[in-house]
Amino acid sequence: MTGDLSAAVRAAVGAVTDPELRRPLADLDMVRGVEVSGAVAHVRIALTIVGCPAADRISREVTDAAASVPGIDSVDLAVGVMTPAERQALTERLRGGRAARQMPFGPDSLTRVVAVTSGKGGVGKSTLTANLAVALAARGLAVGLIDADVHGFSIPALLGLTDDDGRPPAPTRIDDLMLPPVAYGVKTISIGMFLPRDQPASAAVAWRGPMLHRTVSQFLTDVFFGDLDILLIDMPPGTGDVAISVGQLLPHADVLVVTTPQTAASDVAVRSGLVAAQTGQQVIGVVENMAAMTLPDGTSLDLFGSGGGAAVAAALSTAAGPDAGAVPLLASVPLSPALRRGGDVGVPVVVADPTDPAAVEIARVADALATHPRGLAGRPLPFTPR
Repeated sequence: MTGDLSAAVRAAVGAVTDPELRRPLADLDMVRGVEVSGAVAHVRIALTIVGCPAADRISREVTDAAASVPGIDSVDLAVGVMTPAERQALTERLRGGRAARQMPFGPDSLTRVVAVTSGKGGVGKSTLTANLAVALAARGLAVGLIDADVHGFSIPALLGLTDDDGRPPAPTRIDDLMLPPVAYGVKTISIGMFLPRDQPASAAVAWRGPMLHRTVSQFLTDVFFGDLDILLIDMPPGTGDVAISVGQLLPHADVLVVTTPQTAASDVAVRSGLVAAQTGQQVIGVVENMAAMTLPDGTSLDLFGSGGGAAVAAALSTAAGPDAGAVPLLASVPLSPALRRGGDVGVPVVVADPTDPAAVEIARVADALATHPRGLAGRPLPFTPR
């Protein structure tokens, strides 16, 4: 009877999910021992690192899980830490056999990579990317988000991943593996998470090309995103170093171009799409932001004009040639106080006000991406038939 009770407690404890790794403790070899004496469960677990930020949550959930087993009246929990050798074995298992510094989002990956780009700043690209990521996660997809806009990183704030001082949390490290913080189901990494804590939250990142390339490369190789359906990359505006680096590292990625209706934005937005195409990436669509909004009296306010999104889509379609197919205008997102307000407080409008016209248009883009996952056609499967 005691053996059966111990097995039930072990199963309950092993099913608890590590909040950072998003896997059961049993799969991570974090359950070290379970013994039952009378109605008392003695449970031993090992956390990944000293000072694990999820320690309190894991301890609480393990205790609750053990106590939920019929016949258990109290729980005696002992918490330890993995040895260096155990952590190394864990990181190797998490990488799925890949060597350190090996990029998991190569041509054979099932993860769809979408780089969100624009020709110039100030068009709301990051706000759209953050909301799009959350909308995709709400549809049940596993979503990762890389804030590659190194000089103008704003994704953590847009997702509410900041403390009272405006600082985002630093990722937990397991040796050379980084665990990205999660907000609204989106695993997120940003250079803002690595700035020295003695600098103000508004500190600038003044880096040249080689440092930018190395940062983007490390985000792709050293961050443990796990199995993703889609990885969004919030690109810096323009056609500079990061755009070239992402094109070199991810030539198979899809590209989503963001523009506003005005000519000053749409003309340069075309250039960002053309540079992506030159590296072999495919432009899958255009999103027009800050389009006309309907006022309470029913009139329309087109503060930034009209037609820019359609013009960008048409220009990119022509540049791609007749065999590539037309580049569609996926959505025209209107000016929206709710969209702006959500960005300011870190609650995306797709969550705070999903019926807002801007949220509805962003949902259209999410539906378009969610219904066309990356397929297996033309890529080798990771096994050999006999």
